[in-house]
Amino acid sequence: MPQKEMIILTNASLITCVVQKGLADEVVKSAQEAGAQGATIYYGRGTGVRERLGILGLTIEAEKEVITIMVANDQIDRIFEKMYVAGRMDTPGMGFMYVSQLEKAATYVPEEMIEKLVD
Repeated sequence: MPQKEMIILTNASLITCVVQKGLADEVVKSAQEAGAQGATIYYGRGTGVRERLGILGLTIEAEKEVITIMVANDQIDRIFEKMYVAGRMDTPGMGFMYVSQLEKAATYVPEEMIEKLVD
């Protein structure tokens, strides 16, 4: 089987969003409505902040859902904002999110998409 040419994506970033357990589906739906193609959700457990916020009388769940979404750089602001709102990040203890620039990424790119990019 002949090896296909690897397509390297260099204009991409990774949005990582850590939210309270049960909010990931809502955040992903919002991101997809804003143009994201897909997401990866996995589970984690946080420490540290819960004890500090406990002083304020807030109960922070230790279990978290972590969402990662690869986006084109020109989509970052729009998708990031929608995820922020859906994850209720303006509320203390609800979560944290950040963007990491990807040096390069690779995945299957359909032939018709490559032709559009070349034209």
